[in-house]
Amino acid sequence: MMTKQVRYEALVKALHGDLYRYAYWLCHEKQVAEDLVQETFLRAWRALDSLKDEKAAKSWLITILRRENARRFERKRFEMSEYEEANITDTQSVTTEQELENHWLREKIAQLPPEYSEPLVLQVLGGFSGADIATMLNLNKNTVMTRLFRARNKLKEVLAAQPVKRGMYNG
Repeated sequence: MMTKQVRYEALVKALHGDLYRYAYWLCHEKQVAEDLVQETFLRAWRALDSLKDEKAAKSWLITILRRENARRFERKRFEMSEYEEANITDTQSVTTEQELENHWLREKIAQLPPEYSEPLVLQVLGGFSGADIATMLNLNKNTVMTRLFRARNKLKEVLAAQPVKRGMYNG
């Protein structure tokens, strides 16, 4: 039986990158993503004895990370401010074509209702199976598969209605 320290270090080494990518997708901020991953691993250390199956470690850690992200908003009060649309800086014009297309696709995924976007991101970005996603989201596997199917169809509809145009962000 491995010691707790060895098990923990193996988890961190094997899954840190995946957790960071998922955290960054959730919050879109490098520092916040790093904090989420750090807090996730801290909670994982405290509860490591409850992890019985090492094969379930990735979905267990993703679940912890999702809960940590939700905790950020529990007591947070958002300040609302007014802005003039003309003052918004276009940060996309100087990027490559592929980055523009990726940004467009991320925007369209983010516009999907959470019940569709979350399983899709877990499958595409996290590489999780339908069964893993069902466990993480506390859903039936058939429900997850239906949501994945509908999410892809909604993206296909958006793509058909609004195809990505080359240079679409250039003025």
